[in-house]
Amino acid sequence: MERRTSLWRLRGMQALFGVTALGFLSYSLTLASLPVYAVSGGAAASTAGVVTAVFLGVTIAVQATIPALTARFGVGPVLIVGLVAMGVPSPFYVLDDGMASISALSAVRGAGFAVLTVLGATLSAQVAPPGRRGESIGLYGLAIALTNLVAVPAGVALVLGDSVGWLAWLSASPLLGVPLVPLLVRSVAAQPAAGAAGANRAGVLAALAPSLVLFAVTLAGGGVVTFLPIERPDGVLVTVALLLFGATGAVARWRAGTLADRVGLRWLLPLGLATAAVGMVVIAAGLVAGDAWVLVGAAVFGAGYGAIQNLTLLSSFVRAGDDGATAASAMWNASFDAGTATGALALGVVAAGIGLDWTYVVVAAVLAALLPVAGTAARPSRAVSRRRDRRRAATG
Repeated sequence: MERRTSLWRLRGMQALFGVTALGFLSYSLTLASLPVYAVSGGAAASTAGVVTAVFLGVTIAVQATIPALTARFGVGPVLIVGLVAMGVPSPFYVLDDGMASISALSAVRGAGFAVLTVLGATLSAQVAPPGRRGESIGLYGLAIALTNLVAVPAGVALVLGDSVGWLAWLSASPLLGVPLVPLLVRSVAAQPAAGAAGANRAGVLAALAPSLVLFAVTLAGGGVVTFLPIERPDGVLVTVALLLFGATGAVARWRAGTLADRVGLRWLLPLGLATAAVGMVVIAAGLVAGDAWVLVGAAVFGAGYGAIQNLTLLSSFVRAGDDGATAASAMWNASFDAGTATGALALGVVAAGIGLDWTYVVVAAVLAALLPVAGTAARPSRAVSRRRDRRRAATG
């Protein structure tokens, strides 16, 4: 495929974009709004992150099973079940604002989300030629980022505006993606499958460094989207801050992949991590100095957050090679969700002791400390380098 050919013309890319956007619409609508909903129902602010932690805890547990499930039942059936599991429970949120009820429904949705994340990420690397993987992953990320841009602040606004019914029904959106699954599966020549045990282990190990960077950045993101609305319950400020966070994240996640195809990951990955750290410091300063700095910090952090998501996924696939791609995808997604859940749960406990502003400063320091790891993640793994050398020797 010539580079001038737009990936948007591919039917598989169009189907992937639709399935991803509809699935993540449900996730994004409820990510920041359900903790607020639980607090309005009587839960303590320091425990509001339990809802997110339950959702993502189930997601992480199920993600490890996806390669085996797709090998046995096929990509299409597993993906359809995942979309149904996300969509069907969502309308029932309107019935009860208790922590137990919200958490139970979120657990079922978390299992469906596990399917969507692992298969979506793996398919995003397969709908385009290897030389344009970064661009393809960028478009996949754009589908996620655009829904995040609109749905995260919209979900919070709906709860703060006492419109939980609308939130509940809109969160059933993954069901609309079910008809797109057959087209998506037919459009991908090499479908995800469980590799040999050795290849899966190698894929997990290769994805460790980029996944650690991703874990830290999504931990910070989980802390922002969960506790900023609680710390600043002014609906206008929080809505604008989350809108800026989503907007810069969308652009960065989209464009970072195309840029990586051209210049590589060596400088981009550390730069994205440093940008996220600076954004967290500015948000922390804004909590003390004024709301305008909160908005600036949200925009800067969003840029680093979006770029790191794309670049670490691309790095995971490059380091794992084709044989370990599905295992690397599961590892990357587990790290993403574990980081978000940890941020939503643990940072609330920390903030209860030292305040949310100093908690964000501590998180920024952790991000800065991981810059050497980002440098390591930007380099190919030894296993992939050895395979490349053997291929060169065989063809030389």
